[in-house]
Amino acid sequence: MVADIHIGNNLYGALAYNQEKIDAGLGKILETNRVFVPADGQFSVGNCMRDFERAMPGQVTTTRGIIHISLNPHPEDKINDDQLADIGREYMEKLGFGGQPYMIFKHEDIDRQHLHIVSTRVRNDGSLISDRNNYEKSRQITDDLEKKYSLHPKDRKQGEAWQLSPMDALRGDLKKQVANAIKPLAAIYRFQSLGEYRALLSLYNIGVEKVEGNNHGHQYTGLVYSALDTDGNRVGKPLKSSLFGKDYGIGALEQMMKKSGEEIKAGGWAAKTKALVSASLAGSRNGGEFRADLQKKGIDLILRYGNGGRLFGVTFIDHNSRTVLNGSALGKEFSANALSARFADFAQPQPILSAPVHEKQHSVLQPVDEKQPQSSKGYSGDDSLVGSLLSVLTPEPDMHDDNQPVPAKKKKKKRRYGRQV
Repeated sequence: MVADIHIGNNLYGALAYNQEKIDAGLGKILETNRVFVPADGQFSVGNCMRDFERAMPGQVTTTRGIIHISLNPHPEDKINDDQLADIGREYMEKLGFGGQPYMIFKHEDIDRQHLHIVSTRVRNDGSLISDRNNYEKSRQITDDLEKKYSLHPKDRKQGEAWQLSPMDALRGDLKKQVANAIKPLAAIYRFQSLGEYRALLSLYNIGVEKVEGNNHGHQYTGLVYSALDTDGNRVGKPLKSSLFGKDYGIGALEQMMKKSGEEIKAGGWAAKTKALVSASLAGSRNGGEFRADLQKKGIDLILRYGNGGRLFGVTFIDHNSRTVLNGSALGKEFSANALSARFADFAQPQPILSAPVHEKQHSVLQPVDEKQPQSSKGYSGDDSLVGSLLSVLTPEPDMHDDNQPVPAKKKKKKRRYGRQV
């Protein structure tokens, strides 16, 4: 069982994400603690938020008060709903959240069932539940649960490989395939730049590009997603991010990258990944050995080459901590220039002789458009946001479509989230 923990401040977003699954018939509530759910099972984000708010003091200043956890059993594990609820409850108790309000959701939106749990870190007295050593504590808890419930032991080489499948453009239904990949990936991985996000999606044969333009005097900025073939080339028609909801457009992505930067810094994830990569680098005689050793540790290596065949980008995707990091962020010795100088087989694009962690059969991510510069500026997370927890629990005002300009003569009616059920 693989657990993934995200700490942030957007309670509405976490609950709305799970409501989306329920509304689509791909999820259900298995259990709640100190949160009321009507007998008819009708899930209301607004009502649930009020229950969470009532469990917290009126004046709290933190931007890391919400915890969103996914628990992912092996797809071959056969677990009924009662057992899943027990697993979720025991996990929360052992993690130190047994007395907190929380909701346990079951999802079936991909090829296996898994849990999402939403809770708060703020106790009744206003103190904050520590997140120190959460990763190590969580691993021990899932190890114990695997033994108690006779589950398959976790395999870090599996990571998301058994959770998601690479996109197959020949199957058609590109929109559904892209949605099934970007939604869970954006929810559980940490990345700080568009380039890192692009590298992560490339594992699943998906590309993403930032687009800017002017339409009748209105400036617009947005994202488009595309299916990629095994050489990293675009296949079919690009898909606007608005097709998947505003949570996957440029505005939401920028906020997500900023939050990831804060989490990476707070958790020391870059240093942990660097230690693993350094050990592999020191013991490798060539690029092939380096890549293979990283794969054994649950890390994918993405190399990006320009049209002239020059290596210009390196990204490490650590599936253990679900963190995506550009090589230069780890240190000069892991940059594109350093690795191409050290390993002759990295100087020019080379085929992979062994399958990567996610069974992807190509070695490089080719830029879709060399004329459009790659995004390389990340978010360090130094500019932390400070404010009242209760203020950020209030639904954010709706935003316009990320990819289309607002019509000049027609004003879009503002959506009132508090009325949703």
